[in-house]
Amino acid sequence: MLEAHTKIIDFIRSLYPGIHPVPLHAPVFLGNEKKYLEDCINTTFVSYVGKYVTQFEEQIATFTGARYAVAMMNGTTALQIALHLAGVERGNEVITQALSFVATANAISHAGGIPVFIDVDTDTLGMSPEKLRVWLELNSKIDEKTGQCINKTSGNTISAIIPMHTFGHPCRIVEIIEVADEYGIQVIEDAAESLGSYYRGKHTGTFGLLGILSFNGNKTITAGGGGMLITDNEQLASHAKHITTTAKVPHPWEFVHDEIGYNYRMTNVNAAIGVAQMEKIDSYLEIKREIAGQYLKYFNETDIEFVHEPKDSKSNYWLSAIVFSNQAERDAFLKYSNETGVMTRPGWTLLSDLGIYKHSQTDGLKNSRAVVSRIVNLPSGVRHD
Repeated sequence: MLEAHTKIIDFIRSLYPGIHPVPLHAPVFLGNEKKYLEDCINTTFVSYVGKYVTQFEEQIATFTGARYAVAMMNGTTALQIALHLAGVERGNEVITQALSFVATANAISHAGGIPVFIDVDTDTLGMSPEKLRVWLELNSKIDEKTGQCINKTSGNTISAIIPMHTFGHPCRIVEIIEVADEYGIQVIEDAAESLGSYYRGKHTGTFGLLGILSFNGNKTITAGGGGMLITDNEQLASHAKHITTTAKVPHPWEFVHDEIGYNYRMTNVNAAIGVAQMEKIDSYLEIKREIAGQYLKYFNETDIEFVHEPKDSKSNYWLSAIVFSNQAERDAFLKYSNETGVMTRPGWTLLSDLGIYKHSQTDGLKNSRAVVSRIVNLPSGVRHD
């Protein structure tokens, strides 16, 4: 086992020569970041008012094909606002997947919702439309008076579904929306990890009513933080901008706020970094896919499975991943790789196994449990000279 693990580490080092330790996914700044940041300082536009916020929104809308993009502080706040806009009310249930970063469930909780966790497909690592259908058939009913989908056990309204494009791999979002439509449930896409990923030729995050993106420091591009809400709905986009700037009614000097809002807008400083990063995104995606291709070629000669892009998809390969045959081998590799200066990490603890969500309803999560005990993320950042 040690010999095999040593060979993997040596191969990873060959992909990132001269770098020690090898990070999992460090940001790179190869363009106009410093120039645009200096402009922010020189003009004093460092808060959420400034040209870079608008420019970043326009870049994201153009790149994803969404009609509108609204910049926010981070992906979590963007998801919380998306839930609010979709009509999720306190005590409503929101179906999502347990194989996800905790921010997905936290955003549901911040919006007053209650998460319900559904299993994933083993090829996409995203929500399974078949498992979703089975759970809804067994556990929900349509209220004849309101037309709302109701959980038969809790009596709560099920008002949204949030699939996540795990590690940048598109889930079967078209099929998920087909199921959701049968039950009258809105779909919000957690595309925090999948900027530059496509399903059936369409960018992730643009299939549902709303989608969200993240620009945290470890994402494909970064703004030093930040998130984005994307949608084709003009009214929702306008409302999103309004409530994330404290719901202030425009006026030269008066402070009138017409609803309970949030101070969630992205700053011009963050957006300036994002604008510069978007100018390089095509080359970053090309490099990441090249690295993933080399991983695929290497692991095809081993008994370790490399997680490759699913059918009908083009993935950004945000974080490349491998799946060991058992948890003991996974744990041994995690220990050895990190001790030798190559950063790797396991999958997230299933959200339903966290103490804060241990009472949440699930469908058993058979695939999620089988995968999370064996999966490892590998260094996947953009390499450069």
